[in-house]
Amino acid sequence: MMHSIELFAGGGGLALATSNSGFCHSYLVEWDADSTSTLRQNSSLLHLSSKSENAIYNGDIRDVDFSKYSEKIDLLSGGPPCQPFSIGGKAQAFNDSRDMFPQAARALAEIKPRAFIFENVRGLLRKSFSRYFNYILLQLTYPELFRKQEQTWEEHLALLERHHTSCAFFEGLKYNVVFRMANAADYGVPQKRERVFIVGFRNDVKGDWSFPEPTHSKESLDYAKYCTGEYWVRHDLPVPKHQFHSSQLLFAPDLRPWVTVRDVLGDMPNPLSENNKVLNHTYQSGAKCYPGHTGSCLDEPSKTIKAGAHGVPGGENMMLLDDGSVRYYTVREAARIQTFPDNYIFPCSWTESMRQIGNAVPVMLGSVVAKSVYNTLNNDRH
Repeated sequence: MMHSIELFAGGGGLALATSNSGFCHSYLVEWDADSTSTLRQNSSLLHLSSKSENAIYNGDIRDVDFSKYSEKIDLLSGGPPCQPFSIGGKAQAFNDSRDMFPQAARALAEIKPRAFIFENVRGLLRKSFSRYFNYILLQLTYPELFRKQEQTWEEHLALLERHHTSCAFFEGLKYNVVFRMANAADYGVPQKRERVFIVGFRNDVKGDWSFPEPTHSKESLDYAKYCTGEYWVRHDLPVPKHQFHSSQLLFAPDLRPWVTVRDVLGDMPNPLSENNKVLNHTYQSGAKCYPGHTGSCLDEPSKTIKAGAHGVPGGENMMLLDDGSVRYYTVREAARIQTFPDNYIFPCSWTESMRQIGNAVPVMLGSVVAKSVYNTLNNDRH
């Protein structure tokens, strides 16, 4: 059995993905009380090694001493708060008190896991953050080389750079670190959502890991729509012959089609129906279009589910129905688009649940990455 610890667990997207991939959680850390309630509500799905409530810690990571887990954990994972790097935020990076990458590096130094997976928003890779992103990578490469209290992050970066370029043979704790920005739709998630994954393996792990290759493509969806018409037939819809572009796609693409909103929500009852007995599938009024926020087409992957309700963030958490009207996704619909299973319960309000779902890693995408890491670690044991 391989053991893991999840930091910044949120509503549990990445924690569920790693547990689905074979890891057993020794500890989950989350500061937000509502998110912690969701984790505890779904603890039976998260493969906790202990049934004690203490296995899920609700509090500040800065107060946690991880040293008792030293060299007992195979995987450390988590999503440090994205607000310091989000395109929708103030983008203050190190100057934002919510930047928790230094705490992720501290946890690495104390736990010394065989591997780690951290994820964040695509804004982390924007040009204005390039220097700081390099600093993040070097902190995770040499987590025991702490920043001293009197050092600025720029001074610490210079020290790490000198160390990295001068120490060919480093005997301390070191991780081989790579990163990749992945579009969730390319891995079977019914959502266009770009996330940055940072993955590292401890220097003594023998493996030849690389980021998993995409399994789905837009070209394949277009082929099913506009060349064969199979997509429309499958959904018992008239084939829009005027949209055929067969000359543009002469051969069937190798990958599977992107998954659409209709593919995953087509069997859901109308939330206003008297026969609606689906958990977390309650109608939310107030949806309307305005410039730049027009909802998601049923026959494409959803736009990115955002961590908001009404207004600019929540304006994209809508679907565009066949009759031209829009309505908000229900919590269950948004959870499906994030590939949470239907038995994963969100016990909070619509606003809070949508915040947790919007901040989560799509479970299917997280599982693809986590399973590949699991397989590499498993092969290293043999």
